[in-house]
Amino acid sequence: MVRVAAPRKFINVVIGPRQVGKTTLVTQLTAQLAIPYLYESADAILPTNATWLGQVWEAARLQKQRLGASEFLLVIDEVQKIDNWSEMAKQLWDRDTREHVNIKVILLGSSRLLIQQGLTESLAGRFETMHIGHWSFGEMEAAFGWSIEQYVFFGGYPGSVSLIENEDRWKNYISDSLIETSISKDILMLTRIDKPALLKRLFELGCLYSGQILSFTKIIGQLQDAGNTTTLASYLRLLSDCGLLGGLEKYAGDIARKRSSSPKFQVYNNALISAQSNDSFPDIVAQPKSWGRLVGSSVGAHLMNHALSENYQLYYWREGNSEVDFVLEKRGKLIGLEVKSGVRADQTGMAVFAQKFKPEKVLLVGTGGIPYADFLKINPGEIF
Repeated sequence: MVRVAAPRKFINVVIGPRQVGKTTLVTQLTAQLAIPYLYESADAILPTNATWLGQVWEAARLQKQRLGASEFLLVIDEVQKIDNWSEMAKQLWDRDTREHVNIKVILLGSSRLLIQQGLTESLAGRFETMHIGHWSFGEMEAAFGWSIEQYVFFGGYPGSVSLIENEDRWKNYISDSLIETSISKDILMLTRIDKPALLKRLFELGCLYSGQILSFTKIIGQLQDAGNTTTLASYLRLLSDCGLLGGLEKYAGDIARKRSSSPKFQVYNNALISAQSNDSFPDIVAQPKSWGRLVGSSVGAHLMNHALSENYQLYYWREGNSEVDFVLEKRGKLIGLEVKSGVRADQTGMAVFAQKFKPEKVLLVGTGGIPYADFLKINPGEIF
């Protein structure tokens, strides 16, 4: 709200996965502002319709003129769907600047890669970004009264809350309205993918192994028509850019060695795991091993979702039999973090890591350390 209320200087760009509340946030914002506005979405517009953006912008100009307003707000949702959107936005924004037309602009997008490409290619120096991640446990608890167990299993999609009493219906909603829509509209429709079935299978496999290290070579052995490791790595980056599934690199203090490591799969939202599982909520809670994996994945998702906004790098570390679940790095500071949900907490891996890399802090989440329900309410950026 502060950015929009301030004098016109930058295009405000809001980036985040589908169904995390970007549109709701902007709707609430416009309701509080005294500025007249126009909201349009490119979600149903053909990508080749490049003139659409210019038409919307001109409509905002005409409305501002008709109302005799000193300033006007234009909000465009899913802007990355339009081909060459950034070049068109640059021309329109610069024209308003030259002609002293006080139209402020908010652009929303659900594909981080396509938005960032457009910003760096055409809109350099003209924008500010705001990253909206999946909802945290603290937000779900405050808004819906969720327990930590509900959050670990059902994840953080606010639109799915009313469906959790009927798990079959909830799983169908997550699978059809979120997973399938994100992959089809945010990846397959906007990026050339030679093997779409492979991308979908990689996503399913990555969710199954969330929180676990698995080499691309092993993955190829489990997939038909898998191509090569370069193809799988590029598909994983696309899934990460849409806020679905990421792959953590191994921390080694050396960039080349980090890039050559096997990825540790990590979903951005535990709902993506549970929706594809045959087990129900009560069943999973009663299985210590399966529940422990979900807890670890929820901590990983929490760290992944804050990495962009808090500007830290997230890794894992393993050497021989010694392993640390997560390594956070920011401006030369290093933090090791281990997640334990069992009766006893084995910290031998952390001891080896601490001796080798001399981190600023080592943290234990779960058994013998910070309760995971408390950690999932903490902004990870504050622990540095």
